[in-house]
Amino acid sequence: MSERRPLVAGNWKMHGTRAEAAALVDGIVRGLRPNAAAEVLVCPPFVLIPLVAEKLGGTKVGWGGQNLDPHASGAYTGEVSGPMLRDLGCTYVIVGHSERRAYYGESDEIVADKFGAAQAAGLTPILCVGETLEERESNRTETVVARQLDAVMGKHGVDGLARAVIAYEPVWAIGTGRTATPDQAQEVHAFIRGRIRSRNAGIGGKIRILYGGSVKGGNAAELFRQPDIDGGLIGGASLKADEFLAICHAA
Repeated sequence: MSERRPLVAGNWKMHGTRAEAAALVDGIVRGLRPNAAAEVLVCPPFVLIPLVAEKLGGTKVGWGGQNLDPHASGAYTGEVSGPMLRDLGCTYVIVGHSERRAYYGESDEIVADKFGAAQAAGLTPILCVGETLEERESNRTETVVARQLDAVMGKHGVDGLARAVIAYEPVWAIGTGRTATPDQAQEVHAFIRGRIRSRNAGIGGKIRILYGGSVKGGNAAELFRQPDIDGGLIGGASLKADEFLAICHAA
């Protein structure tokens, strides 16, 4: 049995009113088994974090941010900093999600800066890596994932990964209904772990690597059974309490 505690993190993306968030959180807290082995986390939109924090205080469910600015404070209109998230009780923050990379032009360098800013604020970064369909079809998956990983290790050293989580999210499987097969996912997870292990065996063995990309209650158990998959970063399915709980219990 791995010493790595499974983690299931719900990425709500840009969804939810206060009423919807309250109902969703209530459903998750009510349905989570008292003996659940997995660590459970939700990452709501910034404006919903205070409400979620209030409702989750004293429960076993944690909360985090979906993004942060690389700066701790300053004249950056519209941005949210790591210290602000920490002040709201966040413990994690997602960095380098493929939507941030694709739609908002976040380079590997910016992602590495955000990774460092998260840790400086006392947050655990969930570093997202993954390839597009075109990159997979041209057999560049490992090249792309290695580049994204090395950008962070280049800036913060392999030791920087000791206080981090990695999420492998094949871009072609996010919100498309297409899921990497358990074998495809395991192959990339093993590659990521091996690359980190080659720099530091201890950190490579301990770091949690999540899978993200159309994970549902129906396919979660099979994915999580793979030796190098330590849970999931869940998008659409995290917006339905029953579906999210099924994934948590599978982990």
